[in-house]
Amino acid sequence: MKRTTPLRAALTALLLTVGLGAAHAGTASAAPLPEPAAAAPASAGLLDAMRRDLGLTAAEAEERLSAEKAAVEVEKAARQRTGAAYGGSWFDPATGRLVVAVTDRAEEAEVRALGADTRLVRHSAAALDRAKARLDTLHAPAGVAGWYVDPKTNSVVVDVVRAERQDPDVRSFVDRARAGGPVTVVEKAQPPRTYAAGTVGGDPYYTGNVRCSIGFSVYGGFVTAGHCGQAGAAVRGWDGSAMGTFQGSSFPGDDYAYVSIHSGWWTVPVVLGWGTIPDQLVRGSAEAPVGASICRSGSTTHWRCGSVLAKNETVNYSQGAVYQMTKTSVCAEGGDSGGSFLSGDQAQGVTSGGWGNCSSGGETWFQPVNEILGRYGLRLHTA
Repeated sequence: MKRTTPLRAALTALLLTVGLGAAHAGTASAAPLPEPAAAAPASAGLLDAMRRDLGLTAAEAEERLSAEKAAVEVEKAARQRTGAAYGGSWFDPATGRLVVAVTDRAEEAEVRALGADTRLVRHSAAALDRAKARLDTLHAPAGVAGWYVDPKTNSVVVDVVRAERQDPDVRSFVDRARAGGPVTVVEKAQPPRTYAAGTVGGDPYYTGNVRCSIGFSVYGGFVTAGHCGQAGAAVRGWDGSAMGTFQGSSFPGDDYAYVSIHSGWWTVPVVLGWGTIPDQLVRGSAEAPVGASICRSGSTTHWRCGSVLAKNETVNYSQGAVYQMTKTSVCAEGGDSGGSFLSGDQAQGVTSGGWGNCSSGGETWFQPVNEILGRYGLRLHTA
């Protein structure tokens, strides 16, 4: 049995290899995970983290989490009802409601009946996805940070590095992008980078001289970022002992990997709260909408929160483009790669990279977890 941590609840006894590194020294025996009190929508620690990072009171945070949970179901229903007229959707924190874009005014009444607000737009989500897919076939210069479909502007947003805005290759890429559909250009101060780090202390897992963070437990191992290691690479745990092996890895193009674990390690449906909040149970992987609050756990900057900014974004790292990423306002730093993104108790994805840090701020992308599960035929370990 490997390391456990003095957690706040009985699920401590099982926490060995779960999300973002194992915890601190101590000996414990396996025990069933208890069900948390159903009446508590969120722990005090989670609410405090949302207060710190999103500027919310505890009551506002609870109200937002409840509204976001409802918005997930409304989004599914609205997408079905509107069909080809669906133009995308996003959660509006100011109103606590989902906004659904539609290309046909006749669809607005039915969407409103579901409990959502509407916006009439010119381009359908399918048309924007096709425009974005055309960009995915182009070679992007280093001065182009990425691109994604933005339902709010009803366009494909192309992020360019401010210092490279006038570079001929960047201008040529933007021109070609505009020729393929509606495009909005946004300037960024820095290019994206991955968040792997050299071997340092903390609660990591290691492969070679790289430190990364565990994402989510699956039966037989865990998922993490692909840039952290190649298939066949050995993984060491927090104490340097043999922990597992990368069974599959993809980067660039994708940024995901699956690590199988050795005897002596096991998995539990928990993500570390790092003392900021109680360790969190994972109960599923329902996808949160754009605008929803989201939190991240990583072995360097621990527990951080923000909002979902965009989905299906192509991120142009120096190593190559990565597709179908989700962008957030959550900060991260070196060593956080591979770590968990959660919305409430629902797994969202594993940390890939971003720009900035947790002192000055920035943005971070994650690889959606459901794509990883489907790619490797894995089953998420849930409570």
